[in-house]
Amino acid sequence: MSKLFTPLKIKNITFKNRIVTSPMCMYSAKEGFASEWHLVHYGTRAMGGAGTVFLEATAVHPEGRISLGDLGIWNDEHIESLERITNFIKSTGAVAGIQLAHAGRKGSYKVEGSDHKLLRTKEEGGWKVLAPSSIPFSEEALVPKEMNLDDINNIKEYFKSAAERALKAGFQLLEIHGAHGYLINSFLSPVSNKRIDEYGGSIENRARLLFEIIEEVKSVWPSNLPMAVRISATDWDERGWDIESSVWLSKELEKLGIDIIDVSSGGSLPNVKIPVGPSYQLPLAKEIRNTTLSSNMYVGTVGMITSAAQAETILLNNDADFIFLGRELLRNPYFPIQAAKELRADIEIPKQYERAFPG
Repeated sequence: MSKLFTPLKIKNITFKNRIVTSPMCMYSAKEGFASEWHLVHYGTRAMGGAGTVFLEATAVHPEGRISLGDLGIWNDEHIESLERITNFIKSTGAVAGIQLAHAGRKGSYKVEGSDHKLLRTKEEGGWKVLAPSSIPFSEEALVPKEMNLDDINNIKEYFKSAAERALKAGFQLLEIHGAHGYLINSFLSPVSNKRIDEYGGSIENRARLLFEIIEEVKSVWPSNLPMAVRISATDWDERGWDIESSVWLSKELEKLGIDIIDVSSGGSLPNVKIPVGPSYQLPLAKEIRNTTLSSNMYVGTVGMITSAAQAETILLNNDADFIFLGRELLRNPYFPIQAAKELRADIEIPKQYERAFPG
């Protein structure tokens, strides 16, 4: 059996393989509601053989969206359409995951095709954006409101309530989005957090909001279901968050009972030079995994992983435990079935499709 297709049990959930559909924004929701398009999109990845199907960044508040097209889970009315998706994902034997998110200072956009248009006023459909400090992401972005303690307490409550809804909607794996320059990541990174209170300054203070959100979520999320956190392991800038900070954070997250660290990078600063190439983020995941090798924490890697041999080698070298696939699964949702054939792994194929994968 190839390692890519070796099951892994975490708490009460068994992952049938190590392939994860990475959370990828689709910008196709209306008022936060999932549609038939989302059902087909995520259902196709599940039918294609991914062991875990994560929904895209799902906003915990209307003003926590990146764009008007983001999925939402800020009220109970969102549950029904999400439950249709989780029911189908689980019917294929895959694990249904959700990424809870707040965009922070990188919000208030309208998406038209591949273009993002900044919505500057309420009349345009935009909203105020929040951040630890009143520092815009870029020259073109909105200037955010510096959050006060009431704002911070509200954010924690939004994540808690969203986690309760995620459970009702049937999700089995919950991920907190702490990466890519969005709200939680903007607290972590020293380039965006210049506060002088208990949420700024030292690395412990900058991580405080994430830790408190985790505690709030854990108060409603069952202890027998796994939790993950996506992090940006580096800002790719010497002024910002770095891999040493991420190693420290991972150890702290382990203490808090987080089961999976989903290792990505970047997003806190515009126009940084990122050495993009095959498996370019793998060294970051490997460094973090080396610090948690003897623990119960698992590490996922993402970033230009496009072949079965590449994914299998990563796992055989013990550089990561999960392979998060993004664009490759957009191009080919049946990559897992094809990878299983290439690696000579015996997996279940939807009976309706068996004639297409003989042998």
